[in-house]
Amino acid sequence: MNLTANPSKNLMIEVKGKKYARYPLKTHLITPQDKNPAELVKKYTQDFLQKGDIVFISEKIIAIMQGRAYPLGEIKPSKIAVWLSRRVYKNPGGIGLASPQTMQLAIEEVGLWRILLAAFFAGLTKPMGIKGLFYLIAGDQARGIDGAVPYAIPPYNTYVSKAPFKPQETAVLISRTIGQPVAIVDANDFGVRILGISRGVDKKLLVKAIQDNPLGQSSESTPIGILREINE
Repeated sequence: MNLTANPSKNLMIEVKGKKYARYPLKTHLITPQDKNPAELVKKYTQDFLQKGDIVFISEKIIAIMQGRAYPLGEIKPSKIAVWLSRRVYKNPGGIGLASPQTMQLAIEEVGLWRILLAAFFAGLTKPMGIKGLFYLIAGDQARGIDGAVPYAIPPYNTYVSKAPFKPQETAVLISRTIGQPVAIVDANDFGVRILGISRGVDKKLLVKAIQDNPLGQSSESTPIGILREINE
């Protein structure tokens, strides 16, 4: 396997005067049958890791392995989910909760009353120019729900998913297995969120180093990456 950048992505980036390489690792199509995230990450990283590397992993594959990704046809939105989804801002970075299916998952994940409370205060403060209050109240589990998008690798272009379960504990477990710092990230072409990290990860550095989403978000099939400082 060659450690090369994805199309349209740069291999190198400079952060605070230091150069870093972001190596994307191609995997097989991850499914719920891949039940052990730690062993899967070990399989694809063990031949390439060097001391000082940080391994960063797409939250989507962790959710898939945990059985938290669902075909659209299996989700039956309630009437309240349909009603609420029509009133959600459609972010250019993704569907978010602006579909009945993703809203239904949010209701199941954090509870209807919390979603209603978040929607009420978001609607109340929107005319004042206050943004982001909905997810502040609804929480990260609601924020982390991903909708079906046509550019995702099949069959996941017709799936919706919840955020990973216990991403912090999962990152620590993977780190212990591979012997390197690990982060589970939610990254797209519009931003980066760190969901879980092990010891040895500089969170601010990692966010800046993968701000352009070097893993890609369509058919690259590279959900695992290695961040390595380059000393010339």
